[in-house]
Amino acid sequence: MWSVLLILLAFFLPPLTAFFVVGFSTHFWINLILTLLGWIPGTVHALWLVVTQGTKK
Repeated sequence: MWSVLLILLAFFLPPLTAFFVVGFSTHFWINLILTLLGWIPGTVHALWLVVTQGTKK
C-alpha cells in the first residue's frame, strides 16, 4: 500500500519521496539536484529509489 502512495508521490514531489525513502542521505541531495535541473530526471530517480529500496524492506 505504501509503495503505491510513494510511486504517486514520486510523480508530483520527487525530493519528498526521496526523503521518505532514504532520509537526508546522498540520494536525497542527488534527487533534489536532478529535480532542479529537470523534473523528469528527478522523477525517474525517485521511482528508482522506491523500487530498489522497497525490495530491501
